[in-house]
Amino acid sequence: MPIFNAIGTATTGVTVYRKWLDAVSDNIANMNNVSRTGDQVFRARYVQAREAADGNGAEVAGIQYGNPDGLLTYDPTNPLADPEGYVRRPDVDLGAQMAQLMMAQRAYQANLSVVDRARDSYTAAINLGK
Repeated sequence: MPIFNAIGTATTGVTVYRKWLDAVSDNIANMNNVSRTGDQVFRARYVQAREAADGNGAEVAGIQYGNPDGLLTYDPTNPLADPEGYVRRPDVDLGAQMAQLMMAQRAYQANLSVVDRARDSYTAAINLGK
């Protein structure tokens, strides 16, 4: 019965968008981390989604990582700076991350609304028989 799949399908969306929100919040939280030029820098995470294998909803296909080299920034006053005054910062654009955060949040809320509406519909259908 396809009508009863609404909660399951919307729940897969909630899961995908929650992972997207987690990735974006990690990216924003770590965007100001500084590393020595020879050390690894924080790599932004980007969630890749696809249709679920069973055709009902979505699933996380994988995580793509950002630039491993980060951005070389001149900051001679930083204690981690190399002799030339450079440090590495993550290649994270706050504007792009905020846009992704808003999209993921709206989609997460929309999927939760579908779950609520479907639950209300199922409850009303059950109460018709009383």
